[in-house]
Amino acid sequence: MKHTKVKDLLNGTKTLQEVNAKGWVRTFRNNQFIALNDGSTINNIQCVVDFENTPDETLRRITTGAAVSVTGTLIESKGAGQNVEIQVLKLEILGDSDAEKFPIQPKNKPSLDFLRENAHLRVRTNMFGAIMRVRSVLSYAVHSYFQEKGFVYVNTPIITGSDAEGAGEMFKVTALSFDNPPRTEDGKINYKEDFFEKETNLTVSGQLEGETYAMALGQIYTFGPTFRAENSNTSRHLAEFWMIEPEVAFNDLDDNMDLAEDFIQYVIKYALDKCQDDLKFLETRLLDEEKSKPQAERSEMPLLEKLNFVLENNFKRVSYTEAIDILRDSTPNKKKKFNYIINEWGADLQSEHERYLVEKHFKCPVILFDYPANIKAFYMRLNDNTEPGRETVRAMDILFPGIGEIVGGSEREERYDVLIEKMKALEIDEEELSWYLDTRRFGSATHSGFGLGFERLVLFVTGMTNIRDVIPFPRTPGNAEF
Repeated sequence: MKHTKVKDLLNGTKTLQEVNAKGWVRTFRNNQFIALNDGSTINNIQCVVDFENTPDETLRRITTGAAVSVTGTLIESKGAGQNVEIQVLKLEILGDSDAEKFPIQPKNKPSLDFLRENAHLRVRTNMFGAIMRVRSVLSYAVHSYFQEKGFVYVNTPIITGSDAEGAGEMFKVTALSFDNPPRTEDGKINYKEDFFEKETNLTVSGQLEGETYAMALGQIYTFGPTFRAENSNTSRHLAEFWMIEPEVAFNDLDDNMDLAEDFIQYVIKYALDKCQDDLKFLETRLLDEEKSKPQAERSEMPLLEKLNFVLENNFKRVSYTEAIDILRDSTPNKKKKFNYIINEWGADLQSEHERYLVEKHFKCPVILFDYPANIKAFYMRLNDNTEPGRETVRAMDILFPGIGEIVGGSEREERYDVLIEKMKALEIDEEELSWYLDTRRFGSATHSGFGLGFERLVLFVTGMTNIRDVIPFPRTPGNAEF
């Protein structure tokens, strides 16, 4: 008999029929009741075993983590918490699980740190099953949004010779021997003898390549892995993460902000519609977790209310200059509670400043725009008529409660001569980026785009607080297990 998913059995209406279910044992109590889960839903189906007619040897093998196949009659359940259950007629152990060695035991309630060390097994828990189903639905929603709006999905290179951010914190890609690499006459590594005959890295962004396609296809998006060799051992940083990057020809900064806000609201609503059980579970988990925290550190809204709040309210749009004035006059700044005190215009905002604006001052998502030119990337469009020494660029960041920056974007500098001057000032090699400059030489036009770190979106939607818990196998400094 073909097995039926647990989700379909629980949602079905036909009882008194013979069914087959396969999955993993979550719990087995009283030698009679199996809580079976196959990953299709956060909910288990109860399977009632006739223990008097089941060999003791088989009963001993029904342990947490074991894979089993049950065949029986689907009946209305007399117990609380479920509508139906399976009256087991036949039970087969597909894969044993040693109860003494299996690390994910429900009675022990393992810590998040312990589960990160067992990332290959943590998805067997309700919490990580829920997170990964939400992540999957959000991923689908990303493609659904852009495809519905006629965007073209473009796969930009993972191995690249350019550094889009100018940050230099990149993982090198080489086929050269580490023991004895070829060298030039002045002793430097001779990349001419490497696989690509030049120095190459793992990408930090697909933006520059994406721009070239937007200037032919009109509107494109990328959704792929990106890498940062940044030694940031924090709850908000990963060395390998997924980035969503749309680029749209003829869009200015206002269009860009509209697109980002509409996109975020769409994918959150999609998750709310499709993941109700998982999100309700994650909300309950968050409320339980926060009971041990001081009142000041608890979320102001339960998870579902917070997600709906984002859907029902426009994002507040605030210039960088206005934000600096707010921060400079704020109580934590005056009382020197910020780790980075805001004294003057031009400061690079830190996470504590971003979260103050969102969580304390405006109490809603915030879009900051028109940042100082000297703290932003070379490709961002220089604003006209700015005062000398206070030049700004058409950049924007979207700030979310609990997260800080979730989106960074800009109107791109479409003027060839201005872009060249900016590259010279930053000593960026024009020859290396001659292909990028071609988009300004041949048919240049206003265009804009943004990048959204997918894991930060998943973090917000699931209510988790550590980014390592929303990606299957986190890559962080000192951690490349699995």
